[in-house]
Amino acid sequence: MADELSIKVNGREQRVSASPDTPLLYVLTNELELKGPKFGCGLAQCGSCSVLADGVEIRSCVTPLANVVGKSVTTLEGLGAWYAEQRKASPAPALHPLQQAFIDVEAPQCGYCTSGMIIKTSELLAKNPRPSEGEIRQAMNGHLCRCGTYPRVMQAIKLAARVMAGDVP
Repeated sequence: MADELSIKVNGREQRVSASPDTPLLYVLTNELELKGPKFGCGLAQCGSCSVLADGVEIRSCVTPLANVVGKSVTTLEGLGAWYAEQRKASPAPALHPLQQAFIDVEAPQCGYCTSGMIIKTSELLAKNPRPSEGEIRQAMNGHLCRCGTYPRVMQAIKLAARVMAGDVP
């Protein structure tokens, strides 16, 4: 049976009609029509469905809607605003530096995994602005890319970290 619930997504309160045990991914994609999180494996193993809940990556395919009531959910679409909020900057950029870096180094191939990878590394860089390659690899463990663009993904993450630290304009 569907309940009326209020959740905060990308900075806006949203009223949704769903059972509290409905996977968050289904609400984000079907009811709110967001395109960032993707259904990949449905088992929280590939990372395509990743979103931030209060700044921490979660796998939305296995997270019940009830678990995010009272939390702030950020998807790929809201990452620029989330970044500005973290930096107390205004206005918010259209893209998070990671999103721009992924574009600049042409990291995505099919793009299916990209949202989850950017979500995870935005969490990483918020906590650790200058991660080592090993720390990046550890954070990315569990984010799968069928196209094998891992070298360009690594290049994009390193570029974004330098940009965010002010080392690159």
